[in-house]
Amino acid sequence: MKTLLALCCAFSLLLVGCGKKETASAPGENPLTAPADYLGAMGKAKTHAEKTIDVAAINKALQMFNLSEGRYPTNLQELADGKYIPEIPQAPPGMKIVYDPNTGEVKVVKQ
Repeated sequence: MKTLLALCCAFSLLLVGCGKKETASAPGENPLTAPADYLGAMGKAKTHAEKTIDVAAINKALQMFNLSEGRYPTNLQELADGKYIPEIPQAPPGMKIVYDPNTGEVKVVKQ
């Protein structure tokens, strides 16, 4: 009888477990949310790449303007008017382009 009781207890512990609780998994570890995690990461990467490319293009045009005019433009539109860049690139959604004409520094920042 004791052996049967011991087997029943062991079997019930096996079914229930050792009392270890599941913890929330880190992002990217849950296979059910993997597609959403992937798409979110791709969106962030796209925004970062757009921001980097836009700043690089504007900085190149600023340097060309500075070399030929001996000064930085008063605003970014001067770059397009002077044919240094076809058009001023649009900032990614939720961002804006900030330009300092005194230093020729351009940044893309959150709005």
